[in-house]
Amino acid sequence: MTLAQIKQGTHEILLEEELRTKLKSGKPLRIKAGFDPTAPDLHIGHTVLLNKLRQFQNLGHTIYFLIGDFTGMIGDPTGKNITRQALSREKVLENAQTYQAQIYKILNPDTTKICFNSEWMNKMDAGELIKLAAQHTVARMLERDDFHKRYTSGQPIAIHEFLYPLIQGYDSVVLKADVELGGTDQKFNLLVGRELQKHYGQTPQVVLTMPILEGLDGVQKMSKSLGNYIGIEEPSDEMFGKIMSISDTLMWRYIDLLSFKTPAQIQQWKKSADEGANPRDIKVEFAQEIVERFHSRAAAQQAYENFIARFKRGEMPEDIPEVTLKTETGYIPIGALLKQANLTPSTSEAMRMIKQGAVKIDGERVSDRALKMPVTSNHIYQVGKRRFVRVMITDN
Repeated sequence: MTLAQIKQGTHEILLEEELRTKLKSGKPLRIKAGFDPTAPDLHIGHTVLLNKLRQFQNLGHTIYFLIGDFTGMIGDPTGKNITRQALSREKVLENAQTYQAQIYKILNPDTTKICFNSEWMNKMDAGELIKLAAQHTVARMLERDDFHKRYTSGQPIAIHEFLYPLIQGYDSVVLKADVELGGTDQKFNLLVGRELQKHYGQTPQVVLTMPILEGLDGVQKMSKSLGNYIGIEEPSDEMFGKIMSISDTLMWRYIDLLSFKTPAQIQQWKKSADEGANPRDIKVEFAQEIVERFHSRAAAQQAYENFIARFKRGEMPEDIPEVTLKTETGYIPIGALLKQANLTPSTSEAMRMIKQGAVKIDGERVSDRALKMPVTSNHIYQVGKRRFVRVMITDN
């Protein structure tokens, strides 16, 4: 049962049999996860991994939350097509302070050890760093996808960027990590840790990768720099509103990765949506769950009430025309619906308006052009600022 709990929601475990053996030993494991304090705030994308750490804690293991204040000054080159600008020591330390305050919203402080890799890296002299660098070849580094792409396209790679995976791996040696967690984009770096532990005579860590959560745009990785994030310290109203703004399609990705509901409960949500339940109602439940987690139950309820009040105060006219559309397929594609309801002159125009962000359902912006509205659904559709229609869909 324990292994099944750990596997739930993970992307990959390397190697699963090794993890099984470690768990069977009955000893508390040393679970490592590293965070470079390159931004001052954690967002809910980070919590995909933090939630898994808390699960390990609940199973009796110890978390080593590593703040990469030394590697943060290098800048993680993962996924970058240019050399990442290093942060100043002062900025790294400032961000690290906020991390420490925020992680205990999820992690249990009693079984969490916060470490800074400057503790050992600042003591490493040039000779020791050269010995560490000798453990990996340039050819092996160029196997990493982003380095390979930059090399073959003629983009420069600074020498210090090659040190990043090595130092991250050496952190595992110092901490004697049994398991290291990271995003799927960290797989190469995590495997370097395994290799270095073997070189230093340690049992290699198991690598566990977690899915990366897309931002509010549903396309790019959640990031404060891209403005597509939900910060875990944002006001409850703002957090609630941002969750309600995500598309009905993206909603399931967020629920799968962030909700603490059981798989059976989530499956029931999906079943009810397939049978015609309004996705907005499910999104409300999920938004309240997330707000309650980072604020309180009372804050979650108030955020919901404030959201509804804002919705009712919106620009919707009092007398909205109503139409009933019929379908024999059980659903109507959003483009066809807007055309049949005379909100747009054509389906192509409907697609264009959705792309421009000019289409809303019950006050929520629509971004999914493949959206299909099921039979028995009853919503207010808006195109632009002045065109409103309440549409009921039937099959008879």
